Amino acid sequence: MDGGDWTANEGQQVTGEVVDEGMEVHAHMIRFGLSEHPSFRNHLISLYSKCRCFGYARKLVEESSEPDLVSWSALISGYAQNGLGEEALLAFHEMHLLGVKCNQFTFPSVLKACSMTKDLELGKQVHGIAVVTGFESDVFVANTLVVMYAKCGEFGSSRRLFDTIPERNVVSWNALFSCYVQGDFRGEAVDLFQEMILNGIRPNEFSLSSILNACSGLGDDSQGKKTHGYLIKLGYDSDPFSANALVDMYAKVGDIEDAIAVFEEIARPDIVSWNAVIAGCVLHEYHGWALNLFAQMKRSEICPNMFTLSSALKACAGLGLKALGRQLHSRLITMDIESDSFVGVGLIDMYSKCDMMGEARMVFYLMPKKDLIAWNAVISGHSHNGEDMEAVSVFTEMFKEGIGFNQTTLSTVLKSTASLQYINFCKQVHALSVKSGFHSDNYVVNSILDTYGKCSHAENAARIFEECPIGDLVAFTSMITAYAQYGQGEEALKLYLQMQERGIKPDPFVCSSLLNACANLSAYEQGKQIHVHVLKFGFMSDVFAGNSLVNMYAKCGSIDDADRAFSEIPERGIVSWSAMIGGLAQHGHGKQALQLFNQMLHDGVPPNHITLVSVLCACNHAGLVTEARQYFNSMKELFGIEPMQEHYACMIDLLARAGKLDEAMELMNTMPFQANGSVWGALLGAARIHKNVHLGQHAAKMLHTLEPEKSGTHILLANIYASAGMWENVAKVRRLMKDSNVKKEPGMSWIEVKDKVHTFIVGDRSHSRSKEIYAKLDELADLMNKAGYVPMVEIDLHDLEHSEKEQLLFHHSERLAVAFGLIATPPGTPIRVKKNLRICVDCHAAFKFICKIVSREIIVRDVNRFHHFKDGPQDFPYGYCLFCDFCSSLVDILSVQEMALLSFGCLLLCVYNLLGRTTMVCFSFSEVKYSATMAAAMHRKELLAELLGHMWRAKLTFEHGFFLVQLVAYTLWLALHFLIVNVLGQQRLLRDPEYRLVILKEKKSEMQLIQSQQDQSSGVMEDTMMM
Repeated sequence: MDGGDWTANEGQQVTGEVVDEGMEVHAHMIRFGLSEHPSFRNHLISLYSKCRCFGYARKLVEESSEPDLVSWSALISGYAQNGLGEEALLAFHEMHLLGVKCNQFTFPSVLKACSMTKDLELGKQVHGIAVVTGFESDVFVANTLVVMYAKCGEFGSSRRLFDTIPERNVVSWNALFSCYVQGDFRGEAVDLFQEMILNGIRPNEFSLSSILNACSGLGDDSQGKKTHGYLIKLGYDSDPFSANALVDMYAKVGDIEDAIAVFEEIARPDIVSWNAVIAGCVLHEYHGWALNLFAQMKRSEICPNMFTLSSALKACAGLGLKALGRQLHSRLITMDIESDSFVGVGLIDMYSKCDMMGEARMVFYLMPKKDLIAWNAVISGHSHNGEDMEAVSVFTEMFKEGIGFNQTTLSTVLKSTASLQYINFCKQVHALSVKSGFHSDNYVVNSILDTYGKCSHAENAARIFEECPIGDLVAFTSMITAYAQYGQGEEALKLYLQMQERGIKPDPFVCSSLLNACANLSAYEQGKQIHVHVLKFGFMSDVFAGNSLVNMYAKCGSIDDADRAFSEIPERGIVSWSAMIGGLAQHGHGKQALQLFNQMLHDGVPPNHITLVSVLCACNHAGLVTEARQYFNSMKELFGIEPMQEHYACMIDLLARAGKLDEAMELMNTMPFQANGSVWGALLGAARIHKNVHLGQHAAKMLHTLEPEKSGTHILLANIYASAGMWENVAKVRRLMKDSNVKKEPGMSWIEVKDKVHTFIVGDRSHSRSKEIYAKLDELADLMNKAGYVPMVEIDLHDLEHSEKEQLLFHHSERLAVAFGLIATPPGTPIRVKKNLRICVDCHAAFKFICKIVSREIIVRDVNRFHHFKDGPQDFPYGYCLFCDFCSSLVDILSVQEMALLSFGCLLLCVYNLLGRTTMVCFSFSEVKYSATMAAAMHRKELLAELLGHMWRAKLTFEHGFFLVQLVAYTLWLALHFLIVNVLGQQRLLRDPEYRLVILKEKKSEMQLIQSQQDQSSGVMEDTMMM
């Protein structure tokens, strides 16, 4: 039997003995005819009332010929002291009807009954009687009136009445203290205590205990320590009641060491002392300390009660100690209190947090009386363990059984609904909250907002948010997150402005959501402003905010800023590393991504499946086939991670793009699961690159089955047919799209200018500055044509004239965005554009010319990667894309044979042009070498086609008669150089960065010399012609 039950039973036993003795005395009084004597009768009424024998007490009052005030007062006092407020008020009403008037002893009992029943109207009537009868000025009556008004919620009236008491004693102050603390007006209670000290009133142990409770609720350890000083000064520190209040205060404000220090000074700590210190440790997650104290308590021969064991169960749950939790469960069974609802809820919570939901459900179903708290505990347990379907099922069962619910129930089941994305069930729970009146509760409203947001119904969430009377931080967080997650970043940023206007301080999670919104919008400038707020509010140490900063800068095209943010994260977890590695991969820094991955492993951080996807993407973008194979084949052995669809898709895409189509197909056939759309999409993309019609048809057929609604499959297949000259098949694909009602997703591009994101679609003329935009495009068209740009009209599949196709190409959304950036941003600043689809091939070529013409960096983020367009060498007509043109050096991608074949192919093309065309291709020797270097960064089978395409489309006159001689010499030099290096086994030397720099300098000097010779030759020819 536990200590609490023993005390209660002992009290019942003592009361029973007193009643027996009282009844024996009552019998003697009847025998001697003394029971009718008023004094003896009143003593008997008081005895029976205090012992809860109200039947006997009531009978004595009713049988009395003339019950006096003392009789009624004793009966009313007995009712009030034992919590029977209604009975006390009925007795008072009866007494009043009989004309018996109250005195200073009756009023406190009646007013106490009014407080218990919250009957403010009757309390005011009694107050009126007290005023009329002159007892309002009595200090005891006045103190009770103060308490009555406060407990009925009239704190203003309570304080005014308190101020009118002529001689306020310590009981008066204590009465108001306790009411303020119980009514959650803890700050006012502390102010009142200070006022009491200034008025020279000496507080007693009850005053100090009340203030310590107020400090506990406020989390104010400074005021708590001052009160501790008063306790010591007044000599109450040795009082058990005050000491327990001190332990409780220190424990609840989180100062566990001081709580234990005070606890250890208590000479003989009772069960309340032990419970306070153990519960405090559990509250602040010092679970190990709590269990150590629990063990000390057992050694001290203090018998734990259900509150102690409940705290111990929470500690076990916090540490995941299943065995100890089971032992405590056994102890509860032996104490025969397992069926108690309070204990049962503790057991459910312990088993739930120890991932033992089977045992938790068994405890729940064995409970004889399942109250709402028990139902909430089992629903919460399922939700905590990710068993969202079971949580919803238990809620449905609870509802069918007619069990009421509260805001905790609704919030918990909405959390599971959000995880399941059950929008219909969410609407049903929302309707229940409205019907039950909980829709105005902040917790429920925030849960509804969060659920609608996660179910992709941001419009419903927005409507509820607008109807919210009070928008707190949680509501703003839910709404901002919903907007950020579902592509409405601009709305998220607008909402943050509202939040600032209301003076609501953000938390790290809000900043994280805002940074994600900026990342999705590629809103670099606004992202920098949120970064400033992160610094201002001291959130840089928060791992979520730090990770979001890295992600935002990477997705906004500033990998250097991302790297700086990454280096400032104090404790980098796997999410931090994965974000940075993924960012480097997207920006084409494959080798740096792999170096960072190796550094992560060196620092002892194990990768997860997302990290390895980023690593394989880095290998893919850098063309590192061998390294990718090594990482992919060692995933399970080194990291214990089974390859998933994403890993297979990356690997197949890499192999297919590198021209190893047979190996890619073989890998797909060995997958332990059916290939999904991403795998077949990779093969379809490779078929387009390598113009493999058969593979393209097969991949498209599979994609039509898996993703029939997607237009991208039809577009890619049509492009494959077009590149092969199969125009009838192109027309069939277009007819199929029309018949199947498959609509091509419109290309959209975004650019941020002056903290505003501007959106463009192809041919868009809705922008306020569209005239200037199109004028700029026309200006650029003239300059690009003079520089040698020729539109790739063959990629446009519309049945239009050549000139119309050129016009369409020049009005693509990304070009409109770039043109607007050129007229709306200061000269020399980078232009950052985001596109929802892949960048158009012609636009990609055009931006190389544009960045050269305007001398500005252009950064385009498409659905796959970043393209950094920068100005090229001075003697070259266009710039380059850092990602596509310089992902790797020649040595990294090409073998000796492939490099020789590339150069020889250039030679053959020029010979063909000279012999077979009247209009020749014009390229200088330096341009051929530069083009070869750029083409080397492409994948193997696309190298020659890319370079030859540039040369074929130029259609310029051949200027220099010895061009072929130079090209032959260059071809032979390049092949011989690589062959010699290969034979001598010195390829490693070529990989050395310093040696590469020397080679590049030599090449640059050579190009400059040849160019000067060509210029001189041109001058001689011009002089000859003039002569």
